[in-house]
Amino acid sequence: MDRSVGTTDSEQLTRLAERAALPLAGVGTLAVLLVVFYYPVWTVFENALGSVARPFQPVREVLESEFYMGAAHGLFAHPARVPGDVLAWLTSVRVGFGWNWTGVVLGDPLTWPRALPDAWVVYPEVRKGLFGFTAWQAALSTVASVALGLPGAYVLARFEFPGRRTLKSLTILPFVLPSIMVVVGFVATFGQFGTVNDLLAWLGFGRVQMLYTLEIVVLAHAFYNAPLVTRMVGTAWENVDASAVETARSLGANPLRAFRDVVAPQLVPALAASALLTFIFTFMTFPIVLALGGLQLATVEVWLYARVQQLDYQTAAALATLETVFSLALMYVYLRYEGRRAAGGTNNPLSRHRLFDADTAREWLVRGGVAVYGVVVAVVFLAPLASMVLASFGGAVDPTLRWWEFILERQSGGRTQPATAVWNSLKFGVGALAVALPMGVVVAAFSARGGRGRKVVDAVLMAPIAVSGIVVGFGMLQSLVFGVELGGLRISIVGPVVVVFAHAVAGYPFVVRNVAPMLSSVDRRLVESARSLGASRGRALWDVELPLVWPGVLAGAAFAFAISIGEFDATVLLAEGGSTYTMPVALERYLVDRTAGPSVGPAAAMGTVLLAVTAASFVVIDYVGGEYRP
Repeated sequence: MDRSVGTTDSEQLTRLAERAALPLAGVGTLAVLLVVFYYPVWTVFENALGSVARPFQPVREVLESEFYMGAAHGLFAHPARVPGDVLAWLTSVRVGFGWNWTGVVLGDPLTWPRALPDAWVVYPEVRKGLFGFTAWQAALSTVASVALGLPGAYVLARFEFPGRRTLKSLTILPFVLPSIMVVVGFVATFGQFGTVNDLLAWLGFGRVQMLYTLEIVVLAHAFYNAPLVTRMVGTAWENVDASAVETARSLGANPLRAFRDVVAPQLVPALAASALLTFIFTFMTFPIVLALGGLQLATVEVWLYARVQQLDYQTAAALATLETVFSLALMYVYLRYEGRRAAGGTNNPLSRHRLFDADTAREWLVRGGVAVYGVVVAVVFLAPLASMVLASFGGAVDPTLRWWEFILERQSGGRTQPATAVWNSLKFGVGALAVALPMGVVVAAFSARGGRGRKVVDAVLMAPIAVSGIVVGFGMLQSLVFGVELGGLRISIVGPVVVVFAHAVAGYPFVVRNVAPMLSSVDRRLVESARSLGASRGRALWDVELPLVWPGVLAGAAFAFAISIGEFDATVLLAEGGSTYTMPVALERYLVDRTAGPSVGPAAAMGTVLLAVTAASFVVIDYVGGEYRP
């Protein structure tokens, strides 16, 4: 009898542990997020709120500053004078013909004019301010990304050709390619001694300064975000119902009218959402502007970083708070679209034409346009990566293995050891994966269960994807690194641990976005059968659901690892002055320090290593069929 009772107690304890496993994992995940994300971000907001005697003083100082807000500062500095200021502004506007370069300081974004050629235009001689310029460059980058990505969506959605699936898979690269590596590719391509200038010199033309201009920053942003436009619009194009188009044609509409009245309205929401997402990403841009623009083309993120470097934490906190509020508001608009869009595709998609089969003059014209677009894609997307790899071997004129020896050897006395950077990146990547993967799976399990509060829970748990890495790194620096007083003891998290947590926070949302859709599609009857046989919710997840969605788990793991390997924004703050620098931080230091003279070789060699690691992650993601759905 006692033995039977003992066995029953053991079974009850086991079942109790199984029932409590998933709720405890959820509580643990929330606790980790509270410590390493919400609390650090809150410290930034708290610092921006000022003291009790002077509430919101740091934020008010930024809002009332013409340097930060441009002409809009009057709305906050002296709102009662705004009507008069607007009238004075209108009377000071000059109308002219052609370009207006009056008062322009080249390289100073705060005096950038609204200059449009060959048209009657209005030239308000006002300063945009830091926030205004950040929004301006984000708008230009969005236009460039849409212009470059929209034809790609058309090609992938409407044509069939060898390699189409691979090209479509490559549209996820913006989520795994480190942005600082893209910078190295652009320096190797458009720099003073880059491939483009080498070609110009070979043709007998002089070398042209293309770096540190707004145009190159916008082009780099288009490189990074145009694939996002291609993916989102292309997916919407593939889901257009062919029967609706056929009905319009049968009623007498020509192809152009059918496109305008039937196809275009179904593409506009996806186009608007991709443009909005691109604007958010480029508004929060950091590495690309830092390395290709510098302080003369500073955005809010770059200036925030500069303020932290100058120990001006209150101004940095105010900038971070205003930027985060703005980005969260825009992200809310995007999530509203995502929540309303159809979950599935159509059963009758538009048929795709064979790209290389052309009979009529119109078809030859379309395919000629596709060929021209292919050349543009090769120059914009392939040239930077190819130039970086070529520069790592010394270039085509004077090939050498010197820079690879530089990477493999451990130098003495240098500030940045390449071997240390590679080892740190791999070590932090594994650590971040060990934290991000279980967190992401747990959050995905709760998200897939649905319920009335699902949207609220998703918004709270997915907030890290809408907060920039610089803000997260700054918050961790102020809280976890500087330490917290608990019971008379100062507790701080420093070194590799804080970097791993920063990387895990950046990576776990991608695990969720790969696993949650697959969990939602699992036949609920399988789970209910396991539950009816006595399995707890956690046991059913482990034994039934996860084996069915392992491709999504593996793809999420590859995403988390790749994002950790390429994470720069938070790491550049947390690794400052220590030995916890990673490959992306080393890349930036090699570009800035130029210890090897004008050569981009050291950065190119390190960037090629980074490219190989991220390419391996992409192969895993593509092979197992996982995808991030923006």
